[in-house]
Amino acid sequence: MEAKLFTPFTIKNTTFRNRIVMSPMCMYSCHHENGMVENWHRTHYTSRAVGGVGLIIVEATAVTPQGRISSRDLGIWSDEHVNGLKALTELIKENGASIGIQLAHAGRKAVLEGEIVAPSALAFNENMKTPKEMTKDDIRETIEAFRLGAERAKKAGFEVIEIHGAHGYLINEFLSPLTNKRTDEYGGSQENRYRFLREVIEAVKTVWDGPLFVRISANDYHEEGLTVGDYVQIGHWLKEQGIDLIDVSSGAVVPARIPTFPGYQVKFAEKIKQEANIPTGAVGLITSGIQAEEILQNERADLIFIARELLRDPYWPRSAAKELGAKIESPKQYERGWM
Repeated sequence: MEAKLFTPFTIKNTTFRNRIVMSPMCMYSCHHENGMVENWHRTHYTSRAVGGVGLIIVEATAVTPQGRISSRDLGIWSDEHVNGLKALTELIKENGASIGIQLAHAGRKAVLEGEIVAPSALAFNENMKTPKEMTKDDIRETIEAFRLGAERAKKAGFEVIEIHGAHGYLINEFLSPLTNKRTDEYGGSQENRYRFLREVIEAVKTVWDGPLFVRISANDYHEEGLTVGDYVQIGHWLKEQGIDLIDVSSGAVVPARIPTFPGYQVKFAEKIKQEANIPTGAVGLITSGIQAEEILQNERADLIFIARELLRDPYWPRSAAKELGAKIESPKQYERGWM
């Protein structure tokens, strides 16, 4: 049986050479607090393209300076960021991988000087700053920032955009009743809490017609929070809006103990895929080719998002192919030692 992990996957006008995705992971490596691409980013991402990854999604990239997780995050809030990002996308494509970017706003989890914002004025924990509750003008400006970020991503040559709606950052804060206590049209019911994400997607789609993903946290791990059942409904709404794939993670909207074990989040990706009838990506302690192949063969998800294993081994696709007995094309320069 052919290893499904190494079969191409096509969304719209883009074909990934295999189903291995480098999950977005913050590098906190920008100098001078300017959000610019550095040599580290060029080395880090390009090495994984050489290593055989099908799609690389660049780390959470802030659509406003206020929306950075840290002062050393990548940015896409200015036209000045485009050239550095364009050079990065060219390097990745030159080495055979497709390239995406995660557009993000940290909300109340920003660790920065000055004011931070969120749907409601609730701090993440006792050690974090209390954010300002966003006004309607703040909401409109932030939605416009996502649109401009998407426009710049297109100019920079990205092939995929992922909207970051997970891990307790701004969009996730709007979605969860634990962090959204608003009484206007952006709070209260589940549909109202979804409104901010809905409007972000609508804005992005005015300038972007390529593959569009959304990352979610499918479980708040809190008795009063959202569960994967709630995200099945959100999955239906995302599908109606034309989202191509949901990248299914979990947790981090509030401090919580999360039971982790190999593949602990795959069940969420599987449920949303089957019940919302939308492609999903599975992530979370997926470490071997055999484990990834089981997920795909049993149609539990459509793409495999690899994070820490790709930090440990930039050539993880080669390791997975060897484990599965699959033959994959090596960089010509490495043919002598590839298999």
